[in-house]
Order: sequence, then C-alpha cells, then structure tokens
Amino acid sequence: MNANKSIQKTLCNISVGSLIALSACTQPVVTQTPTTTVSPAAPTPITTNSPITETPTSTTANRNLAELAQSAASQGQFQTLTKAVQAAGLNGQLTTSGPYTVFAPTDAAFAALPTGTLDNLLKPENKQQLVRLLAYHVIPGQITSSQITPGQVKTLEGTPVTIKVEDTGKAITVNGAKVTQADIPANNGIVHIVDKVILPPNFPASFNTTPTPTPR
Repeated sequence: MNANKSIQKTLCNISVGSLIALSACTQPVVTQTPTTTVSPAAPTPITTNSPITETPTSTTANRNLAELAQSAASQGQFQTLTKAVQAAGLNGQLTTSGPYTVFAPTDAAFAALPTGTLDNLLKPENKQQLVRLLAYHVIPGQITSSQITPGQVKTLEGTPVTIKVEDTGKAITVNGAKVTQADIPANNGIVHIVDKVILPPNFPASFNTTPTPTPR
C-alpha cells in the first residue's frame, strides 16, 4: 500500500496532461544579436525534416506541472490523459517537487487501444491498475532528448522501459512508442509526447485485449 501511495504522489507530479500544455506554447527563445552582418546574397541554408519536434524553451519552464495542467485541459490533445489522471486521484499533487520525465500519450494514442481497454481502466475498482499504467510512463529525474541513451530505464511503476535511439535522425522510441515531440519544460519536470500508450509487463489481459462478446 505504501508503494502505491508513493507512486500516486510522484505520478501526479507529472500529470502528463499538464505537461502537454507546453506544446501549445511557442514563444521562441531570445537569441543574441549577431556580431556580423548577413549578406543579402547569402544562399538559403538547406534543412531536413527531423522525426522529433523540439519545443523551444519559453516562460512555461517557470511553471510547475499543476499550473500547466490548467491550460492543458483546454488544448484538446490530452483530454483522455487528463481524465485518466483525475480517475487515478493524482491531480491533487501536481505541485510537488521532482524532477520527473514523462512520456505523454495523446488522445489518439489512447483511442488506438483495444476496444474496452480505457473504459475498464477508468472504473473505480480498477484504480490501482490505472495508477500502475500511468506510473509506467514516468521516469525519475529530468532527462532531455539529447541526454537520452539506449537501454533499459526503471520507471516509477517499478519495472523498466526499453529506450532505443536511432543513429540516423536520432529518432527515439520507448517500448516501441515513438517520441513525436520532445523537451516540453516545467520547473519540476519535462515531457516527451509519444504516439502510443505504453503497457506495463504482465498487465491484466482484460485491459489490453478486446472483451469477448457475451453469448446469447
């Protein structure tokens, strides 16, 4: 029971839904005035598309996860995650200290789960499994995309996730879930958006398979 409470207390911190609000903050970083004059005839630099969208550091880094949660609820991309955090009873501790690294699934990621999975998880009697699922998306410490290295990293749930980093393009995956937007900052954590919900090992089959129809 103490372990569950500990997970709940730390997990709230990361209320992934809140972190995502940062994705809407697009204030550019203030750049220094160049010391040289750019020639009008200078050629346009060639750019390539990166598999990961980097979020510019902005004033959002001065807010904690709880403050970011207030704006996240209005973004529309992480309503399911916000709902799950509330059902798990984790939304009341978002101001606690961290730091934490959160891999935040979008609404589309939750919608891709097998039929009935989310509904089952949101039932009051399955609260402990929901807390476990959310904790599996959180890693102690603040790890930016440039600091992520391949290998296994222990989560707050207690078991590790496997992180892979492709040499080409630096694409990052966590148990197969791709990081689509990285480095969303808060003063007590950082968020990386992923395109899939990450299920803990040995998660109950009733939560990751389509329910068998009741025979008539």
